[in-house]
Amino acid sequence: MTVTLITLSSDDWRFWRSMRLAALTEAPEAFGSRLADWIDADESRWRERLSIPGAIDLVARDSGTGSPLGMVTGTPAARRGAGAELISMWVAPAARGRGVATLLIDAVVTWAAASGAPRLELSVMAENERARRTYERSGFAVAAGSGDELTMTRAL
Repeated sequence: MTVTLITLSSDDWRFWRSMRLAALTEAPEAFGSRLADWIDADESRWRERLSIPGAIDLVARDSGTGSPLGMVTGTPAARRGAGAELISMWVAPAARGRGVATLLIDAVVTWAAASGAPRLELSVMAENERARRTYERSGFAVAAGSGDELTMTRAL
C-alpha cells in the first residue's frame, strides 16, 4: 500500500464530512465532538471547520485505490509562544498498524515546526492505549491529565 497525503481546503468539505462522520461513528470514544453534534451540520459549518486560519487539514489516501485511510488537522498556537495543536486524528480500522498514523503525525510535526511553533500538543483519551503508544513512538510525552483526557506534547 502506497499512501498519499492530500491537503484539503474548504472546497473539499464533502470529502472531509464523509471522513469525519465515519471517524465519529467508528470511534466515538476517541473524540471530544460527538456524531450528533455534526451529523446535521450544513455546508457552511463544514467549510468553516476547514477554514481555521493558519491550520492544515490532511487526508491520507491509498495511492492505488484512492480509498481514504486517515485524517488529521494541525492548528496554530492560540497565542505567541504556545504550542501548535494536533487534532481530529483518525485512521480507518483497515489501515491501522500500517504506518498511516505516523505519516499523518509526521506531516503535522513538519508543518508545526515550519510555522515556528516551539512544540506540538494534543489531547488523547486516557483509555485509548493504542493511540497513546502511537503518539509516544512519534516523540510525544504525557504532560498533564485531567479526568479522562491526557495532554501530550512534543518539542520541535
